[in-house]
Amino acid sequence: MTIDRGARDPLRRYLSAWIGFSAGGTFSQALSVAILVYALGVNAVRAFVGLPGELAILSTLVVLAALSLFGARHRIEWRGILPLSLITLFAFLTASVFWSEYTWVTLGGVLYAFAFAALGMYLALGRDLVQVVRATGDALRILLTASLTLEVFSGLLIDQPIPFLGIQGNLAVGGPIQGVGGTRNLLGFLAALAVITFAVEWFTRSITQGVAIASASLALLTLVFASSPTSSLAVLVLVVGAIALRGLRRAPRERKNIIQAVLVTLVVIGGVLAYAGRARLLEAIGATSDLEVRLSLWGTLRSLIQLHSIAGWGFTGIWQTDVFPFSLFTVPGGRPALSGLGAFFDTWFQIGLIGLVLLLAAGTLAFVRAWLTASEHPIVAYVWPALVMLLIGVTALAESYVLFQSNLMLFVAIATISARKRSWRVRLPHGDAPRSDLPDPR
Repeated sequence: MTIDRGARDPLRRYLSAWIGFSAGGTFSQALSVAILVYALGVNAVRAFVGLPGELAILSTLVVLAALSLFGARHRIEWRGILPLSLITLFAFLTASVFWSEYTWVTLGGVLYAFAFAALGMYLALGRDLVQVVRATGDALRILLTASLTLEVFSGLLIDQPIPFLGIQGNLAVGGPIQGVGGTRNLLGFLAALAVITFAVEWFTRSITQGVAIASASLALLTLVFASSPTSSLAVLVLVVGAIALRGLRRAPRERKNIIQAVLVTLVVIGGVLAYAGRARLLEAIGATSDLEVRLSLWGTLRSLIQLHSIAGWGFTGIWQTDVFPFSLFTVPGGRPALSGLGAFFDTWFQIGLIGLVLLLAAGTLAFVRAWLTASEHPIVAYVWPALVMLLIGVTALAESYVLFQSNLMLFVAIATISARKRSWRVRLPHGDAPRSDLPDPR
């Protein structure tokens, strides 16, 4: 027994030291940047190392995040933080394994979604909001720089596409470019996210003026050359949302409720007018051809949705093109479709009307909480969750990103951050446990 105990003690001390180190501020911030670089650039990661390599990286990041949270467990308040809407949504995703037409594929898709959700929880619980914004900014600078470098190499130096990355080499003719996103819409999403993040970094004085100018130029150049209709529409909405938030934050407290009501009315009117003039709007942003592709795909989806309209066919996240019924769908050029090109149809198809309602409820609740916090909180950083949720919501009209990978991770992180400030459960009496929204003293 003495020998066994002696053998165990060094190992125990090593594990204790490692857990303590992983909970430290320097390691946590580095891990956060690594998580965001991986998640936002996951398509490029898979292109370079394949699916097994990508899953190995994902598993490693989840383990490191779990160790870091375990080391910081005494300063994290867990009770009342996890949004019930998210818990219900993920519970339904898991339950879809039992009626799925492709059980093992659904099980894999659920585990994949849980892994990215776990990374989102780490960002929300292990870091304060300013640190999350800074980590996102660092990750986006890396990814956008890599994207433009690859596009210059492909489009100007060798004048050849890079097929395994999805880069077509169109930089010399003004785009569209794909970068590490693999598609112009995903690269445009990253650029729009970068615009929000770099602006918030500047207003919170997290970066110097030189870095802010260089970062903004990088994001705007990427946005222009990506030529993404979805991102163009999203940026228009973001500009309006940022102006509205600026006005709300400066308004007297007693007038904010009135202004919020006026904004809701204007949003409804604007939505009706945009729908009425959708043909001209889509033509103005160059989205007519994209819309035709989506309408064709959605028409086929609707016919299959009717067969399992309530609970769906079974969750997969990213479509598995070698499995029925996903093998039926193709996009122009004969390539298999990898998603439903719209989160709402895709969700209805995979997890039915129940799942769609749960997703809409979770997303709406997260956005409302983030918006109300952004309009009242004195720290400018709280504008970031509201605008990112707005970006995710607008993008969801034309892409299915929120169902998997980086968008799912950001959605979970922002929903948790917003619940920390607005959840009714945090007002329930409990002990004097420390709050996770306090900055990491290390």
